Amino acid sequence: MSYIRHLTKINGIGWTAALFLCCNSGMPSAAVPATEPPLVASGRPEEGASPAFSPLYQQIKTLMTRSLRVGEWRPGEAIPSEMELAARFKVSQGTVRKAIDELSAENLLVRRQGKGTFVATHAEQKNQYRFLRLMPDGDDAGRVQRRFIDCRRLRSPADVARSLALKPGDAVVNVRRVLTFNAVPVVFDDIWLPGQLFKGLTAERLSDYKGPMYGLFESEFGVHMIRADEKIRAVAADAVSAPALAVDVGHPLLSVERLSFTYDDKPVEFRHGLYNTTSYHYRNALS
Repeated sequence: MSYIRHLTKINGIGWTAALFLCCNSGMPSAAVPATEPPLVASGRPEEGASPAFSPLYQQIKTLMTRSLRVGEWRPGEAIPSEMELAARFKVSQGTVRKAIDELSAENLLVRRQGKGTFVATHAEQKNQYRFLRLMPDGDDAGRVQRRFIDCRRLRSPADVARSLALKPGDAVVNVRRVLTFNAVPVVFDDIWLPGQLFKGLTAERLSDYKGPMYGLFESEFGVHMIRADEKIRAVAADAVSAPALAVDVGHPLLSVERLSFTYDDKPVEFRHGLYNTTSYHYRNALS
């Protein structure tokens, strides 16, 4: 008999709150009155601006996030040094360092000892399945392979439009795929993407790309997934998911609804995944 286990590490969070999971658990710092006027992109105080109620390093963090959003620094690339950024924004290196610390804690930047600070990317081996929290019951997850069933462009259903902050009927791209572990189908994904952001996405492009799907989104469509919210429940396999996962109709599955966001908390992917947890469990650490 298959069963589902959901292991969590919870610090000060009640069980009710733990039912709604977030893949990026960074908590915003408390704001304190700033001693300097807010900065504009050039790094100079904005003329006529009144004092902003946020620390100076938070203002630098906002400006750096803006540079990430517009693609000045692309995923996988190094950003300027702390000294260069301090000169650009006309602040101390300590202020820049604190801003980088927060961006690193939020998985937007990655520090590499002796090399510098880089924009986080899903293309790196260790980050390829950063949002996938499915773990094997044993020690070996096995070789992960993917098979794309289809990739269609169509009008968005009402529920998908609502999740992606679109209008009902706006163009969306629907991708369905199966992930296999050691040749055994384990994950059946139904993925919805805003059509405006993913023009030209086809099943052939998805299949031909050798890296992770999120890496393709970064390199060819300029869309960087930085955090995700998930809703988890137990369901039974239906007539669509059962053959995809090679199980009987009614077989217990783990349903994971994921809404992924890019910069400025803009939703850019709605995904419904069905997991066969016969030999796997879902693990998430919360803090």
